[in-house]
Amino acid sequence: MVATANAKDYSNPIIEERTYTLPYIPLESANKKQTYTVEDIQGILDIGRSAAYELVKNAPFKVLRIGTTIKISKPSFDAWLQ
Repeated sequence: MVATANAKDYSNPIIEERTYTLPYIPLESANKKQTYTVEDIQGILDIGRSAAYELVKNAPFKVLRIGTTIKISKPSFDAWLQ
């Protein structure tokens, strides 16, 4: 026997379902990198890993450190490279 007539409704009327629409970002702009990694710099300049980290340590271009992650501003680095 299934008791359905006296079943309590445990749903919360305050909670409502919401959907969010994220802004459209064209794939072309999503693929364009704004930053380089140290490994990118190493490959661009054809230098060793230690030399790349030493260059970033005394960088004449913009470097962003987030925890242990290092990001190099692409426009700043490209201007320095010219």
